[in-house]
Amino acid sequence: MANRTRQTQLFVGAMAIAGLAGTAYAAAIDHALHIPYALALLGMAALTSRMKAKLPGIEGNMSVNLPFLLMAVVNLSAAEAITIAALSTAVQTWPKKNAKLKPQQMLFNVSMLALATSIASLVWHSGAFSKTSAIADPVMLATATAMFFFGQTAPVAGVIAVSEGTNLPRTWWSIAQLSFPYFVLSAGLTTMTDIVSHHTGWPIAMLAFPVMYAVHRSYRLYFGTVSASTAPLARVAAVGR
Repeated sequence: MANRTRQTQLFVGAMAIAGLAGTAYAAAIDHALHIPYALALLGMAALTSRMKAKLPGIEGNMSVNLPFLLMAVVNLSAAEAITIAALSTAVQTWPKKNAKLKPQQMLFNVSMLALATSIASLVWHSGAFSKTSAIADPVMLATATAMFFFGQTAPVAGVIAVSEGTNLPRTWWSIAQLSFPYFVLSAGLTTMTDIVSHHTGWPIAMLAFPVMYAVHRSYRLYFGTVSASTAPLARVAAVGR
């Protein structure tokens, strides 16, 4: 048990270093400011980060703030997107009234989202596809979403495997199956709001909030019916946010 605790601490420390390095690099090359839009997305991301659904079989939760993080990646600078991801994740992890703060869990989750967001931002702003190409934005958004998907599911599976001694591929597959539809939905919603906002202005993107509230209610209803019959895989971590 002591050895697993030590390994978990090392894993969290490595994630913190990776998150800090990714943040520093991405922010250094892309740090323009879009303050009104950034503040609006921060508010929406923080608010929806508290809308969590309990994943069956895992001692953790999934928040529904991903569309707002993707909107930040697509429309803001890397520095702004990472800031929004980190702050909203801290809000997500902040304990409820009378509950105890878990610094290691918060550090892990914030670092994980900061790293995933920095990679997604670098992918989006890389110019790998010509912006005149019809497939450029859809392919880049799909790639950025994939960075969020693997950037969240893989570290969570890793820390569970380290702390609980579970099988890493099997743990990752369990998490991936549960969360994949949510990532696809988030990418689709981001695409639609981005298209509309180019014609009407960015405030229209805030209409994504009621959609994600409905998703949150649906997830809670669905997962609530199956979680009772699923044995926990771990007592650590949370999926994203």
